[in-house]
Amino acid sequence: MTRILIVEDNTDLAVGLRNNLEIEGYDVTISENGVVGLDHFRNQHPDLIVLDLMLPELDGFRVLHEIRSSGSAVPVLLLTARSEEADKVRGLRLGADDYVTKPFGILELLARIEALLRRTRPAAMYRFGTIEVDAARRTVRRDGSPVLLTPMEFDLLLALLRRKGEVVSRIDLLQDVWGHAAAVLTRTVDTHVAELRRKLERDPAAPEFILTARKAGYRLEMK
Repeated sequence: MTRILIVEDNTDLAVGLRNNLEIEGYDVTISENGVVGLDHFRNQHPDLIVLDLMLPELDGFRVLHEIRSSGSAVPVLLLTARSEEADKVRGLRLGADDYVTKPFGILELLARIEALLRRTRPAAMYRFGTIEVDAARRTVRRDGSPVLLTPMEFDLLLALLRRKGEVVSRIDLLQDVWGHAAAVLTRTVDTHVAELRRKLERDPAAPEFILTARKAGYRLEMK
């Protein structure tokens, strides 16, 4: 599930945006100021950030600077009530991908978000060992032969691939793939990982790629 972070101190506006984005199928988090926004960015790894310029504690320019200084290329859409051209230019020079001036129409905002996600989506092909994953076509090949995965198995594999070798907790995988994070259901992740290993590993009992991080979660070794 695509995760969007909204950093906006106007509660009514933020909640309205979240409701509309959730209707479109996005997973949305709201941050009410720049400090909390940076914390959510660092811990939640959103796929896109909607960032207001006028924020308490840390303004949008400083938040954007911190995001880009960290090396992240996450797409950032600025929300601003400012009409001065210099502010928009400054935001773009700091690394923003697009901006919308308040007041704006929700359909315009949704269209811009969709366009940014399409434009900044990572490369669709992944390879590890003799396995090839085509994210766009949702196909998997092992030693050149097709491997049939269920939709959830494929989404789980993609969630691990996109973390590029990082350990991903079961709770985060539940949120990414199934859209919820109920700890009681973490066994669901284990079951699907076992199936992925059965279909992709040469020896599922001694996996080379889909590895367990004890008491932490799983990671995919890209070798």
